[in-house]
Amino acid sequence: MRIIVIGCGRMGAGLAHALSRRGHEVTVVDRDPAALAALGAGFAGRIVVGYGLDRDVLLQAGVGRADGLAAVTSSDEANVVTARVARQFFRVPRVVARLYDPRKAEIYRRLGLQTISTTEWGVNRIAELISYSWLDPIVSLGSSVDIVDVELPPALAGRTVASLTVPGEVHLVAVSRGGSCFLPTQGTILQAGDLVHIAVLTTSTEQLKALLGV
Repeated sequence: MRIIVIGCGRMGAGLAHALSRRGHEVTVVDRDPAALAALGAGFAGRIVVGYGLDRDVLLQAGVGRADGLAAVTSSDEANVVTARVARQFFRVPRVVARLYDPRKAEIYRRLGLQTISTTEWGVNRIAELISYSWLDPIVSLGSSVDIVDVELPPALAGRTVASLTVPGEVHLVAVSRGGSCFLPTQGTILQAGDLVHIAVLTTSTEQLKALLGV
């Protein structure tokens, strides 16, 4: 994929290197030449000096043929405007804007922008790590969905996957049994000793506990 990263701070630089290591064609844009130089000689992508809000700079970065763009500068407003321009005027298929203020996230989602609030994600993640829970997530997807692993309580053996499903809130996505893992259907019968992998909204954890009989 051809991906543009707007902003070469710690997140932008880390993202650029991560994408490059995955084999993507990466172009990094920043107004500060020193920030771009900090990418190092080992960076295989392109660099463009300039403001990500500048149409000519975006064109120089190849926005017209980009498959994705991440706006991760230190300014929420600049990130959102750049993301909207990339999405609406240049029709970039995948666009993400980083936000510091989580209160703005819902507003921008209504405008059709995909955002990630590092502040909100960090708050939720630290709360998870510092608070004991037997439903500790093994993966957090964004700031609102967790994947948890749970050894099936004995009382649920013989029940179906549907008994651990709440549409839009709790979904049993995989089962580990006998040394292998598989994707179940709603009618799959659960067995004693199953390790179930469940996707759950962070706001629905108590509901999951109730389903498990905790």
